[in-house]
Amino acid sequence: MRIALAVAAAIAVAVAVSAFHQPVRELDPSARKAASEVAGTERIGIRTFEAPAGLRVDADLEYGVAPDGTLLALDVCRPAVTPIGAQPAVVSVHGGSWARGDKANDDWRNVCLWLASEGFVAASVNYRLVPDALHPAQVDDVAAAIGWLREPEQLERFGVDPARIGVFGGSAGGHLAALVGTLGEGPLDAGSRVAAVVELSGPVGLGLPELDADGASDWLRGIVGDFLGCAPGTPDDACPQAIEASPTAWVDPTDPPFLVAHAESEIIPLAQSERLAATLAASAVDAELVVVPGGHHSIGILDAPLRERVAAFLHEHLG
Repeated sequence: MRIALAVAAAIAVAVAVSAFHQPVRELDPSARKAASEVAGTERIGIRTFEAPAGLRVDADLEYGVAPDGTLLALDVCRPAVTPIGAQPAVVSVHGGSWARGDKANDDWRNVCLWLASEGFVAASVNYRLVPDALHPAQVDDVAAAIGWLREPEQLERFGVDPARIGVFGGSAGGHLAALVGTLGEGPLDAGSRVAAVVELSGPVGLGLPELDADGASDWLRGIVGDFLGCAPGTPDDACPQAIEASPTAWVDPTDPPFLVAHAESEIIPLAQSERLAATLAASAVDAELVVVPGGHHSIGILDAPLRERVAAFLHEHLG
């Protein structure tokens, strides 16, 4: 219910902004300089994907205007040839500690193109960033993007089946993908509900007990605090948004199937993903946990074998 209201509010705000000529602003241009949450130049993960010729990209499409006047945009990547009939879609959510990153940096553009090469209409989303915007701004933006994709005009434009929309995210984007997947109840074919979720390396348990139990680093505690607007170490009763922003707090049996992937020794504790998968399974939600060796993070683990597994999961649940 909350996330459906958020989408409706985002649409209403966009109309109001247009009517009253409120100034709008783009996201901080410096965010585009952040190459990726995957550090360095090593050819790992999604960087091993080579896009085939002919894929189409519609860049910088406006999907809304946030209440603070931020212009919200996404890119759509499509197969070279439009198949007959309505097609499945995947909304792609970049990482970057909720504070940096961009839909069109080299790594996330490659994610968008990879999804398109698998036959999906892929929408790579930008969202508001810390410190200018705190939770729940980021998940509200992703929800609004899903709602925009379901608008009749966009369904016709891109040939999307509104009942077959999934979400994919890595790192902070994995958190947002998991949160949008668990917020709300009921049918998965309307509003901002999705039919499948893939999340890689997401920090998904933001409450202090979870961070303590998982041995979270000072770095992780710091970025979580910045995202929530709470000092690191603040008890949950003094920072209730820590629970509100944790996907595990919203799990119910109507949630979509999840594929959760994580490296065994990376910067985000593996226990975060293990807990999410266990919570989903306990609610009879189809949840698959994939643990890969090594210490790479987010789309740094998205090599050919994992891409094959993720694509199979998405095709199974989106068609």
